[in-house]
Amino acid sequence: MTGRYVLGVDSSTQSCKSVLIEAETGRIEALQRAAHPRGTQVDPQAWRTALSASADGLLERAAAVGVGGQQHGMVALDAEGCVVRPAMLWNDTSSADAATRLVAELGGPQACADAVGSVMVASLTASKLRWLRDEEPENAARVASVMLPHDYLTWHLGGRAEMTTDHGDASGTGYYSTAERRFLPEIAELALGHRTDLPRIAAPNEVVGHTRHGAAISAGTGDNMAAALGMGLQPGDICLSIGTSGVASGVSERPVHDGSGLVTGFADATGRYLPLACTLNGARVLELGATMLGVDLDEFSRLALAGTPGAHGLVLLPYLDGERTPNRPHATGVFRGLTTATSREDIARAAVEGLLCSMWDAVLALRNATGMTAGRIFMIGGGSRSEAVRRIAPQVFGQEVALLADGEYVALGAARQALWALTGDDTPPDWPAPDATVHQGDATPAVHEQYAALRDDTEGWD
Repeated sequence: MTGRYVLGVDSSTQSCKSVLIEAETGRIEALQRAAHPRGTQVDPQAWRTALSASADGLLERAAAVGVGGQQHGMVALDAEGCVVRPAMLWNDTSSADAATRLVAELGGPQACADAVGSVMVASLTASKLRWLRDEEPENAARVASVMLPHDYLTWHLGGRAEMTTDHGDASGTGYYSTAERRFLPEIAELALGHRTDLPRIAAPNEVVGHTRHGAAISAGTGDNMAAALGMGLQPGDICLSIGTSGVASGVSERPVHDGSGLVTGFADATGRYLPLACTLNGARVLELGATMLGVDLDEFSRLALAGTPGAHGLVLLPYLDGERTPNRPHATGVFRGLTTATSREDIARAAVEGLLCSMWDAVLALRNATGMTAGRIFMIGGGSRSEAVRRIAPQVFGQEVALLADGEYVALGAARQALWALTGDDTPPDWPAPDATVHQGDATPAVHEQYAALRDDTEGWD
């Protein structure tokens, strides 16, 4: 295997990163990136352009390639395989009311979770199909097939030979059964109003095609599933990813059907399951706080660390652009406890604590739904680069937190899957575990208690 490379692609909301990795060791050989357009609705052609740019000169060197992509995005195609309209991304909440109607039509929250593993929310693809049916009926009538962002890129990499997906990303559509591990085309039809073709679900270690350079193409997967594979996440571990959104995920041997809607019962990229709780507001909470104070992120972190735990009673509910955990798509952010004595340090501290309390809510929801014990917590993502987040997290969570070294975990997982497909082995290839730095701190349970009081007081505000 020495001297052979595999390529992992991370097609996220913000950019496309192509990472060339040495197959034998898991060592990164080269990384290139290209930006994606901003917005919650994007022309999928932009993803193809970014993939081409980021993989230029790397794809030719790879024996295999895998794509990890942002989950849930609706790529609607007509009978000729042309895009019907801009893809609606996971963070487009236009379909919130459509999701509510679908839940009712499926028999209520628990019945919906039993059927598809999750209670339908605006993020899921099925709710976007219903929105399309109701708001753009002419476009809906043209839809002949529906793909996810990673499916679309995998399809084009293979010369559009066959539409495929994997169990991990398919489980986030809202028309996939985690209990039966298959698509439910009747639910896609219920959402869209007519039958539509869905990709074939490939096995985790399957080659689904070849590039024009001859590289094998794996099935690919969703970004959260790819990250879990890249980190080597084990049952009981919880990964907190603080990026555009906040995600608490953990590998489980059994599917989860949480009727509360707090935990989505996804499959993973290996044949197991990856229940997760997702918040819509991650590192942007820190960016807003820095903007409010007119400082950069480093100074903002310094101010937060100079503040007092609990910020002298100042609390931020960070539901800036709606929220998914809990499901409040129309909510906005709320500060409570402002007085004439409130300092800049209090504002910074409250913002960091608000973000971390929101993430802790996601952890607790995940543990309650899965029965996981208080296992290890790993933290990754852009937000975890903040020194304030690193040092305050153990205080809010009441346990040590392992900060994983900066790494391209989505691309690494996609590359690991590509190598797995290339070898055809029963289990993924073994690569070294990522380096981690453990952070500890004195628990401050009162911080989450005052946060929870504000969260529960605002039930009717959104």
